Amino acid sequence: MTGAAPRVAITTDAIGWHTRQLQAALRERGALGRCVDLADCRIDTTAAWHGLVIPGFGNDLPDAVLVRGIAGGSFEQVTKRLGVLHALREFGVPVYNDARAIERSVDKSMTSVLLHAAGVPTPPTWAIESPAQAQRVVMRESAAGHALVLKPLFGSQGKGVQRVGAVDGVHCALPPLHEHYGSLAYLQRFIAPLSEPGFDWRVLVVGGRALTAMRRVSTHWVHNLAQGARCEPALLAPELARLAEDAARALDMDYAGVDILPAADAHALQVIEVNGVAAWQGLQRVSDFNIARAIVDDLLDRRLGASRSATKRA
Repeated sequence: MTGAAPRVAITTDAIGWHTRQLQAALRERGALGRCVDLADCRIDTTAAWHGLVIPGFGNDLPDAVLVRGIAGGSFEQVTKRLGVLHALREFGVPVYNDARAIERSVDKSMTSVLLHAAGVPTPPTWAIESPAQAQRVVMRESAAGHALVLKPLFGSQGKGVQRVGAVDGVHCALPPLHEHYGSLAYLQRFIAPLSEPGFDWRVLVVGGRALTAMRRVSTHWVHNLAQGARCEPALLAPELARLAEDAARALDMDYAGVDILPAADAHALQVIEVNGVAAWQGLQRVSDFNIARAIVDDLLDRRLGASRSATKRA
């Protein structure tokens, strides 16, 4: 890549280990990584031709944007923050992952729909606003001997998840949805662990290729590190890599952390979630290459390189 050093905005509301890793990897490539909170970005149509104000970039736009985090807020605030990312993409700035991919992965119901439509194996899933309809699903699944996992639609790190239906031989009813679940039942059929302790896989996909994997092992049925799971290195078997790549492709992601569970049939791996702002600190501990560098290389070589080539042709 030739010309001026690329200036990359790293969107985050919390500067920490991940952002420092990305900034170091950008410096190694001769690029500048500046952390920007999307809450501090604003729309001002008097300021520049593009109508955006990105702190630290003056009247200019960054050469690329690497989405590391989007702060929570009101519906209006989050809409504006995503709108800034949408606008940057419309102005030809590579956004990695872009707002469309973030929206698909943050909304678990949309993730489930897109995985299902693409033929990616994922557990039977329901997203229902009617408490009565949701309760009927739970009763029907319970009568068939199935437990269901109730999750907050926009949750992360295993927070707020619980099992309902046939749990260890006892029927557990659906709880009230208005307090912690936004008056929405997002339900996935529970996949029982094949061993004790149980585990799942987290597979990292960058630029369409699965690069590394780990097993998250836990005595609890929730396998998130935030819930006490431990990381173990895992062989990135071809079927695991293909499934993770298919999942990332279904959501059109530049990079993704794909969570996969084993099922009773050895050939029936199930994708549980696809993370568009994936953390990789635990995965880095069991991987023998620099993950931040792989992400930065893909951003600069594939996305920014293609953008600059298109600009020259125009």
